Amino acid sequence: MSSDHKQSIFGIDGSGGVGIRIKNVAHEDWVTESMYFESPDTRQTCIQGSYHHINSSFTERKYKIFGLFVLVVLGLIFLRVAYIQIGQGADYRAAAEHNRERSLPIVAERGLIYDRNGIALTKNIPNFSLAIIPQDLPKKAVEREKIVLRLAELTMRPEGEIRDLLDEYGSYSYESITIRENLEYDQALAMIIEAGDLPGIYIQRGSKRLYETDLNNRNWDGVASTSVFSLSHILGYEGKLNRDELNNLYEKGYLPNDQIGKMGVEDSYEKYLRGVYGKKRIEVNAAGKEQSILSEEAPVPGSHIKLAIDARYQAELESLLSSYLKKFNKTRGSAVVLDPNNGQVLALVSLPTFDNNEFSGGISQENYTKYTENSDKPLFNRVIGGNYPSGSTIKPAIAAAALNEGVITAKTAFLSTGGLRIGQWFFPDWQAGGHGLTDVRRSLAWSVNTFYYYIGGGYDKFVGLGVDRIVQYLAKFGFAEKTGIDLGGETNGFLPSRDWKQAVRNEKWYIGDTYNLSIGQGDVLATPLQIALMTASVVNGGTLYEPHVVKAIVDPVTKREMPIVSVVRRVDFVNPAYLNIVKLGMQDCVKYGSCRALASLPVSAGGKTGTAQWNSNKANHAWFTAFAPAEKPQIVLAVMIEEGEEGSRTAVPVARDFLAWWARVRN
Repeated sequence: MSSDHKQSIFGIDGSGGVGIRIKNVAHEDWVTESMYFESPDTRQTCIQGSYHHINSSFTERKYKIFGLFVLVVLGLIFLRVAYIQIGQGADYRAAAEHNRERSLPIVAERGLIYDRNGIALTKNIPNFSLAIIPQDLPKKAVEREKIVLRLAELTMRPEGEIRDLLDEYGSYSYESITIRENLEYDQALAMIIEAGDLPGIYIQRGSKRLYETDLNNRNWDGVASTSVFSLSHILGYEGKLNRDELNNLYEKGYLPNDQIGKMGVEDSYEKYLRGVYGKKRIEVNAAGKEQSILSEEAPVPGSHIKLAIDARYQAELESLLSSYLKKFNKTRGSAVVLDPNNGQVLALVSLPTFDNNEFSGGISQENYTKYTENSDKPLFNRVIGGNYPSGSTIKPAIAAAALNEGVITAKTAFLSTGGLRIGQWFFPDWQAGGHGLTDVRRSLAWSVNTFYYYIGGGYDKFVGLGVDRIVQYLAKFGFAEKTGIDLGGETNGFLPSRDWKQAVRNEKWYIGDTYNLSIGQGDVLATPLQIALMTASVVNGGTLYEPHVVKAIVDPVTKREMPIVSVVRRVDFVNPAYLNIVKLGMQDCVKYGSCRALASLPVSAGGKTGTAQWNSNKANHAWFTAFAPAEKPQIVLAVMIEEGEEGSRTAVPVARDFLAWWARVRN
């Protein structure tokens, strides 16, 4: 420090030392420095200055700003800690728990399916699968790839397949992903040992659905065959969830490994059959291996399903239909049996059919291709999904409509000479020369087209129903709408109209269109189930039921049954007295008409034949619908053989033989 700016002042402090006060002249600051002296004992002694005056540059305002800054920082730290502890505490705790705990599902036993007499049609067999929890895989790509390669070796599956599975279900990292299914017990045990050093790998125990297609162990008197592959269209099958299904159902408790009903009753009644899964909380080590069980919640088994289907009826009807298809060199046909008094479906056969055991849990591509490329479409349920021209089986509904509208009476008769001519067009009867004088009962017995040309479209001075009233009544009988059966894949059928023809074909509606509609030809389409329901509503006095294949839902523990209540869609839409006239005409068909092959039955019956033109280059479809006993009907039957030519020749024998068998074995 220069002499211009400092002055040194020596002073003696109270301890006897000499202090130097140096004055900073320029800044008027006093700084006390220390001096070193040699004490008498020759040791250096440092004497600290006793003057402490410093003029600090930290003003009071700066102190306050600094203090406020410190408070703000501490406040932010406190708020962050509070947010982490309180706001996100649960998430962090959950993440920590996931590091040491796992929640594994305990699969509920799927409910079984029985026929109406308690015959088991399904069973659950033990099944094991190799699963992995993605969260427990190594985070490093190299280590993770080693696991993938090891899994591919163990399961004999392509490495890319395993990678794809892990990528596809990566968002479900805490859930188990099945790598290989349907392991035998010995295989599962071997894999447990082999995979002991792999993180996150474990064997999951479950069950696989087995469908009873061969009921040879049943003592069924008089049943021709006990093979019931046709149950596949009714029972359906269960298969693994696809990704879209999982995304939609994950919140409802479904997991990546789950099976779900894909078709038939397995699909329609999934919520009852599935049950409620249990949970097992386990503690795991760093490799994701189970160390101990922390808690366990037992699953709730699924409800059992009791069908309205009688397995005996199903087996016999399938056997007869299959036999006659072979006899007439045909490949496609269907038949359905109903209780006309409640809408319960007693048998439902669609041929060709398939083996649903091949689909249970997953089908090979080879087998799936075998079905999908079959031109006869074995996966297609013709009873509920097949749309066919109805042919003359629709005539009972037309006759009932004409009676109810007062177009005719029971005594109204027309002369059938072989057909009607309108200008250049001729509309024939099926029998050359006609059937002579015909009233409503005779028209049903012999399926006389001329009678229906008259009551449907009118002729000369006689005014018929007309297209609008025909369509109105056919709709009341359940045509052109889904029946509401508790199976998926049903179609509506179709009824043409003036507006439809104008809009679609840009053509007017002609009298010939009404004539064709009146005899079930042209554009009208129906399913075999709709024909059966129409017949049922005629013979039960005018009640249209919603059909159902399930009779009751059964509690698996208490065995208490919750019956499926029959739903009435329409009632009294035609005067029962007029329906009785139609019913008598259908009985006449058996007594002396085109259905007389049924006259030899040990039970009284009624019926209606049908032959439907649909392609000028192919044979006609063959129809037949019947009921028995005639006095108080207990069953209704409809048979349809694709390209069967004539109903009386190919469809009637199936119904005749079934009713003959039924008359012998019915209770």
